Amino acid sequence: MSAPPPFQSKHPPTSFYRSVLHAWNGLIHTVVHQRNMRMHLISGLLVGLVGSGIPLGLAEKVTLVFCVLLVLFAEMLNSALEQLVDLAIQQFDEKAKLTKDIAAAAVLVLAIGTVVLFAVVLVHNAEVIFNNLPAIERQVLFGTPLVFLGGALMHEQVKPIWLDVLFAIGALVLWGFIASWSESEVFSAMTLGLLLVCANAAYWRQSERRRSGRKADESS
Repeated sequence: MSAPPPFQSKHPPTSFYRSVLHAWNGLIHTVVHQRNMRMHLISGLLVGLVGSGIPLGLAEKVTLVFCVLLVLFAEMLNSALEQLVDLAIQQFDEKAKLTKDIAAAAVLVLAIGTVVLFAVVLVHNAEVIFNNLPAIERQVLFGTPLVFLGGALMHEQVKPIWLDVLFAIGALVLWGFIASWSESEVFSAMTLGLLLVCANAAYWRQSERRRSGRKADESS
């Protein structure tokens, strides 16, 4: 009987669907347990609203979308590094603290850079913005409650399920109105994707709450 090839895993290969599911769970876990990630998502919603509200050039669209994705990626990487350091170091260590501080600083630099680029895009398109003030006012009127509902879905305060469902429906209805006059399908799609992340974070919290309740009942 021939020997198995080297480095062959003893476990069956993971399907593509399960790999995507694990990645999605990692994203939602970061949103639920990292306040900074929630702030980045709210910022991403604001960028999506601006991008769908005013006509931008291709280079500006690509820059803004890339910046949003890069900041989210950096925050998830920072969170993974924190988990790894905490797993390896069970007590306070100055070098471990410095490692986490540097990783957090990298995210901060990216976030500041994104704000600067966002400001540059707005200044560069100031004339377009002033020529489309009615559209901007309409975007603010519908976008402000949308961002509020997205933040409420992610908020760590425990809420009844019906309230989370109401928030999610309200956010999707507002998104539908905004998408109907959107200047960019790309930014509309990005906004919808971020809203789905917000809603899934709320569902994750509700699931954790139910599991904690069952454990409490079993232990009593």
